[in-house]
Amino acid sequence: MERRVAREFRHKVNLLIDNEAEKDYLYDVLRMYHQSMNLPVLVGDLKLVLNEPARLPLFDAIRPLIPLRHQVEYDQLTPKRSRKLKEVRLDRLNPEGLGLSVRGGVEFSCGLFISQLVKGGQADNAGLQVGDEIVRINGYCISSCTHEEVINLIRTKKIVSIKVRHIGMIPVKSSPDEPLKWQYVDQFVSEPGEGKGSIAGLASSGGRDNKEKKVFISLIGTKGMGCSISSGPTQKPGIFISNVKPGSLSAEVGLEVGDQIVEVNGVDFSNVDHKEAVRVLKSSRTLTISVVAGAGKELFMTEEERQREARVREQERQELMHQKRLALETNKIIKEQQEKERIRKLEISQKAAEEEERYRREIEQITAEEEKFKKEWEEDWGPKEPPKSLKTVTAEVHSAPRSKHKNVKGVAHDQLETDDLDEVSTKQDKQGFQKYVEDFDPYSMFTPEQILGKDVRLLRIKKEGSLDLAVEGGIDSPIGKIVVSAIYEDGAADKHGGIVKGDEILAVNGKILIDSKLAEAQATLGKAWNMGGDWIDLVIAASPPKEYDDEMTFF
Repeated sequence: MERRVAREFRHKVNLLIDNEAEKDYLYDVLRMYHQSMNLPVLVGDLKLVLNEPARLPLFDAIRPLIPLRHQVEYDQLTPKRSRKLKEVRLDRLNPEGLGLSVRGGVEFSCGLFISQLVKGGQADNAGLQVGDEIVRINGYCISSCTHEEVINLIRTKKIVSIKVRHIGMIPVKSSPDEPLKWQYVDQFVSEPGEGKGSIAGLASSGGRDNKEKKVFISLIGTKGMGCSISSGPTQKPGIFISNVKPGSLSAEVGLEVGDQIVEVNGVDFSNVDHKEAVRVLKSSRTLTISVVAGAGKELFMTEEERQREARVREQERQELMHQKRLALETNKIIKEQQEKERIRKLEISQKAAEEEERYRREIEQITAEEEKFKKEWEEDWGPKEPPKSLKTVTAEVHSAPRSKHKNVKGVAHDQLETDDLDEVSTKQDKQGFQKYVEDFDPYSMFTPEQILGKDVRLLRIKKEGSLDLAVEGGIDSPIGKIVVSAIYEDGAADKHGGIVKGDEILAVNGKILIDSKLAEAQATLGKAWNMGGDWIDLVIAASPPKEYDDEMTFF
């Protein structure tokens, strides 16, 4: 179960994160958490790499890797997302406005997100949240709409229908030319007017500072309104109040620099130019003016205010980059240590393979000398004795007078080595039977990618009779690997009991079969079983147990 969860997690990581350094950083963060068990630090580190909405599903993939005692706290610390759509209806003509600010648009390669809510306002009372993505307005999908088109769509009806889904992140971008960044809701700080540090053109459709209001001005018996107007730039079109004289009518009714005029005496100011706006304002001595308070305040900021805001944003950006650099440097150091450890294990594995090869050659040499000795003895002594049973001949071999043989010294030497082998065999039998070799390290033979998610075991099967094991598959087959297809009764594999149908064979006597075809694997098994030695070593990946009973239908 745990291996399946880990395998699915790695698959999602490879699917959602392309940068290898960020992948390594993510794995190191999880490894450090399991050492320290500090959950708040883990979530903070995760947010540095899961830094866009597309990567948020990894929070759900990580949850099964968290101990049960920490999972409730993990749910509280991680962003809350929802795939369900929520629909609310807001009154655009409400004196307090809609009570929300939005940012985004197709021109910035992102959707439209709620970035600010007025506490106790319409949107707040309706259950909307900062970090909600608006997907439909008045029944229209806005995925391909610019920011200005969305604002105009909101103004088409008195009752505004809004459908949202909660993401928990806010897009951050100062201009269309800058790369899009994202901040979590708990890290996002909305700015006065919700325009200065947000995506260009993110005018509010209601809010604490950006709310729509109406003022009534009578110019009868006065010299004028006492204010000036200006047209906004291309990325923020509209008519804005650029100057208000102290003590003037405009000041008395509450008009301020940065207010956007949206309507005068029923005339929509969304798409009028400066000349037409002046004409409408001068066409009547009684004016009913609708404005969005503070919508263009950033257009008329002083240079000192702009520099102060820019410094604050730059400090925040530098701090985040510093944290990320530290994390990446730490990951680099850990990566180097892992590489050194991998090389060390590889060297140990190579030395072990060389020792095993040397031992195999010595055994072959001893076996060849024994065969040679037996052949010479038969030639010298066999014809001189009457035919007897195999048992009698064997007894006479051991009791033959060595002093009469011309190679007495050689006989004694070979007999000594044979006795030593018998002693080694007896010693091994006394140590007891082991189904699997306990101290086997699979990383000494395979790369982590080759055995990812597999239960790797080393079997040592005694050569008694036939192996009686059938295999199928191969690298060029649909299965893609060498798999045990049958275990025959009373064969060596069946008597050993450590290998079953469905197990994958990874290696035979040190030869790796992961990329082998079926014929190559069968030849390797046959050669290993028929060559010298009393044992054969098989490295297998045990097939996982089934969690349900197969349904079978007989015809």
